[in-house]
Amino acid sequence: MAKKKAAKGKPLPAAMLDLITGYWASQLVHVAAKLGLADLLKAGPRSPAELARSTGSDPRALHRVLRALASLGVFAERKDGRFGLTPLAATLRSDRPDSMRAFAMMMVEDYNWQAWGDVGQSVRNGQAAFDRVHGMRIFDYLGRQPEKARTFGEAMTSISGAENPAVAAAYDFSKVGTLVDVGGSHGHLLAAILKANPKLRGVLFDLPRVLEQARQAPYVGAREIAGRMDLVPGDFFASVPKGADAYMMKYILHDWDDDLCVKILENCRRAMAPGGRILVVDTVIPSGNDPHWGKLLDINMLVGTGGRERTRSEFAEVFARAGLKVRRVIPTACPLSIVEGVSA
Repeated sequence: MAKKKAAKGKPLPAAMLDLITGYWASQLVHVAAKLGLADLLKAGPRSPAELARSTGSDPRALHRVLRALASLGVFAERKDGRFGLTPLAATLRSDRPDSMRAFAMMMVEDYNWQAWGDVGQSVRNGQAAFDRVHGMRIFDYLGRQPEKARTFGEAMTSISGAENPAVAAAYDFSKVGTLVDVGGSHGHLLAAILKANPKLRGVLFDLPRVLEQARQAPYVGAREIAGRMDLVPGDFFASVPKGADAYMMKYILHDWDDDLCVKILENCRRAMAPGGRILVVDTVIPSGNDPHWGKLLDINMLVGTGGRERTRSEFAEVFARAGLKVRRVIPTACPLSIVEGVSA
């Protein structure tokens, strides 16, 4: 009898082995990102010994890491023993607009890694592993760890490099006078939208400590949007700035359970101008068995925040509880969609 094979031609046990050992690769990428190897190689190939001196690493151990990553397409070993960048490895450079370095550093950092180690308990009781492992919610933890909070903000910007232009292009903002980015972090998405819509005004709304970091980021002070973005501190569970035409939330509702999402949405509904709208930018999980970023991200939210990714019908239920209705779901050129809500 012929051996059964997975879809890509591998024997099924070998395909399962790749899944089982997937964390090996993510840890190696994390190490490469933290050591800044891609930045060190941007001027050209270097030997493991040279890279070890620059990073304070053991040359033999670093060579083994580079060799393993090269087998995955991250870096490439030359015949002379030096390693260079590949197009995939170049996404770990910190100076590129599509850099994934900060996300690689944050996602596999100790506090996230430890929480994921307790995912089994989250499956049993439906509660966030992070709270059990660290004794506090993730955002309280980050509030006490300013350097990790900074990397978290940079990571959100990192993954947004490809997402934000897609979101900005997918929605017609020409009829919006003022747009509030609720929980907008460092302002990367809002800046992209303002650049694409010269008549639009924006409000970046987030916690005071987050806005202090945003002032150090390059987005809020960009010349193309000078004078059109206001930074307003606050807590979206208490209130949001009043009188805007649209309230946008990217990767916000997925952090919270339904009851807290309703509270955020109610605050936005009460604050928005007549005829205003809510724009939720999140994954919308499709039916079926096809791969989708949101299906795995959903488990990360279970582990980290107790939140979730949602289907269209689940968004409709949450919106209805907040006195809103889903008018439409707009796909983008990235895995995110824009869920547009208006007063019911």
